[in-house]
Amino acid sequence: MAFIAQAALIALILPLAATGPREGTLPPSIYSAPWSDEAERVRDDQWHLRYLNVSRAQAISQGDGIVVAVPDTGVDPHPDLINNLLQGIDTVTDGSGNGQNDLNSHGTSMAGLIAAHGRGGNAGALGIAPRSKILPIKAAAEDNFGEADDLATAIEYAISSRAQVISISSGGASTPRLIRAVHAALAANIVVVAAVGNVPHGSIEYPANEEGVIAVGGVGRDGLHAAISVTGPKVDVVAPAVDIYSTSYDGKYSKGTGTSSATAIVAGAAALIRSKYPYLPAREVAHRLTATAVDKGAPGRDDEYGYGVIDLVAALTADVPPLGFESVSAPAGAGSTTTAGALPGDEGSGATARGLATLGVILAAGVGWAVVARRRRRGDDPPPRISR
Repeated sequence: MAFIAQAALIALILPLAATGPREGTLPPSIYSAPWSDEAERVRDDQWHLRYLNVSRAQAISQGDGIVVAVPDTGVDPHPDLINNLLQGIDTVTDGSGNGQNDLNSHGTSMAGLIAAHGRGGNAGALGIAPRSKILPIKAAAEDNFGEADDLATAIEYAISSRAQVISISSGGASTPRLIRAVHAALAANIVVVAAVGNVPHGSIEYPANEEGVIAVGGVGRDGLHAAISVTGPKVDVVAPAVDIYSTSYDGKYSKGTGTSSATAIVAGAAALIRSKYPYLPAREVAHRLTATAVDKGAPGRDDEYGYGVIDLVAALTADVPPLGFESVSAPAGAGSTTTAGALPGDEGSGATARGLATLGVILAAGVGWAVVARRRRRGDDPPPRISR
């Protein structure tokens, strides 16, 4: 049961400096190397940052305190990413054992789109949630292929490691174990984001076609449906997917086209929301993304765009009604779910209050959470906003 990553990395830019063999740790020589022209210009090449108004969104939230699991080809310790890279694991045999080895570039690219912190100023690549942490899991080999049960092991590890978001930029057939793992992640209040896949593969594969998983398609620079993006009734939202620049192995940069990139971007968006609203259940995080998306195509949900293109600022600031009466809301006094929510620098006693609020949510949810966690938006939920 093979899984394949859903993006083609079509160009590798020159390395920053000769770094020697990849051992899963950053070679010391990289720190003394001069910044290359590529490191200086890559931010300008990241057109999706401007398209999504990332600078304004990051003035509200940067993903502090959120761990995003990336089961992929591993994540190399790129200098633009290393401060946010945790120790992970390998579920395949050709790695370093801690997830920090990538012979393909795909996993490092996805991690950079989520959590790259750059090098100060405008140098280096920048992720959507540059203060979130990446839990690297090498679940696919150098050829981008992996087994479904290796992905299941990766998801199980992410659950046990208390990741709040799992970003799956791959798709394929399901196995009973993989289905159980995805269900367990959803029941554990984890936001699971997955790629819908690329043409010519044609159909939305697992886990993007699982209820409760946020299925992500792609758009181009013009904001219109990307020809490479698979369509279908399971598409939830779309994000930039064409000519997406990010990190690569050995201090290099990559350019990729595919729904893999869009998925990592949406996972970063989920990290921003979870950081600002730490008491929101995963399904309400998904609801914020769909309810605030910018509608494209036919009015309402459609098979190309889902509910629309993600709007980071709106997802962080809009007054979004909860899903329904069974939805878990924040306890009284826990903080607002609108623009008056958690503010930057609100730590210390605030963290304790948020922790108590989260506990209250869990207790209020009770057994009912397992029943409703995997449902998508209900038919009578407020529709997404109309195109602007």
